[in-house]
Amino acid sequence: MNKFVLAALGGTLAGVIATTQFAGPLLAQNNDTSTSIYEQLDLFGDIFERIRAQYVEPVDERALIEAAINGMLTSLDPHSGYLPPDDAANMQIQTRGEFGGLGIEVTQEEGFVKVIAPMDGTPADIAGVQAGDFITHVDGENLMGLTLDQTVAMMRGPVGSEIVITVVREGVADPFDISITRDTIKLTAVRTRTIGDAVVLRVSTFTEQTYPNLRDGLAEAVEELGGMDSLSGVIIDLRNNPGGLLTQAIQVSDAFLNEGEIVSTRGRNPQDSDRVNAIEGDLAEGKPIVVLINGGSASASEIVAGALPEHRRAVIVGTRSFGKGSVQTLMPLRSNGAMRLTTARYYTPSGRSIQALGVSPDLVVEQPIRLPDDAENGNGTPTPPSRSEADLRGALNNDSLSEDERRLIEEERAAAQAAAELRNEDYQLSYAVDLLRGLSAFAER
Repeated sequence: MNKFVLAALGGTLAGVIATTQFAGPLLAQNNDTSTSIYEQLDLFGDIFERIRAQYVEPVDERALIEAAINGMLTSLDPHSGYLPPDDAANMQIQTRGEFGGLGIEVTQEEGFVKVIAPMDGTPADIAGVQAGDFITHVDGENLMGLTLDQTVAMMRGPVGSEIVITVVREGVADPFDISITRDTIKLTAVRTRTIGDAVVLRVSTFTEQTYPNLRDGLAEAVEELGGMDSLSGVIIDLRNNPGGLLTQAIQVSDAFLNEGEIVSTRGRNPQDSDRVNAIEGDLAEGKPIVVLINGGSASASEIVAGALPEHRRAVIVGTRSFGKGSVQTLMPLRSNGAMRLTTARYYTPSGRSIQALGVSPDLVVEQPIRLPDDAENGNGTPTPPSRSEADLRGALNNDSLSEDERRLIEEERAAAQAAAELRNEDYQLSYAVDLLRGLSAFAER
């Protein structure tokens, strides 16, 4: 501790000496900087007046100023921007989990609009939009050169109206159109189901509803299974979850941790930095946890996927996450609009930033391309059903088993068959279920 205090004092003293020795040049430099800034502001005013007076058509002065403000913010990074009053109001509604639109989270990558992820059950999801798609046109209009907020504004519209987006997808030779009907997006932040004795928590977004949905859904599922002793473990499915509220990501992480750091945020100034620690109380009571992620898991999802494994509380399965390690603050403005400004980076408990790197899974599991239902073996011919000794005419009965033992075998066989069907439906989830069973069996031993 003393070394750190001495180092801090030494740095402070050195700074005082340097300031004293070079006070004159520094003051002159500050004055020059201020003069330069005022000259630039005068230049902005001059350009604004010339556009207003001499542009070939009359201009909307408010829209012109808003465009200038937005240009200043979007030049910083892909996630900063200006929100006009209507958009600011929509942003507040989105955090409550209900809003109008297509249901996709997008970002801008080298001038192109890229889909982070479609949200479960939304028009975009139903229409077939996928994480990683690039949107090049909206209703035939090229998006090149537009800001992200301008693009999002083009995709908004009245509920029930149709929009056609042109998509470029990796592995598909030519761009293609997807028609989507806009709708009111009512998100269920967490959907819960049981697979055998495992509980799957499908977390699609982080809104104000997320932690309450997760807590209540898990409690109900455990009760249906007959109590915590019957639970083998929990799968937290964060695939294609584009993020959301930082506070909810912290609460979801804390739900399965008894102690230790969850996340730290570091801003430009030391006073803007923060560190959040877990409070005692594990909803799963120490049962094994598997977290599923993919390239559509971003931001708040990555906080959960970063915190749990570093406390040896979960195993991560899937593919590398998106890699958005920055925090945006929504700042209301006097115009009733708002400014979305990147104010901090966040770090996992080990002090690692995932910005542009993402969270790497412990077990990399790609989701295979599903074959058509009528050609499961890939050659257009359905796989013939398998035959066993029991299918042979006149086969001997097994008389060494009691009725209870026979029933147990049939139940295990049915569970294995269900697992095989799940493997065809969702290979990554099936892998997570199998892994969870293995972890549970190992813990019991």
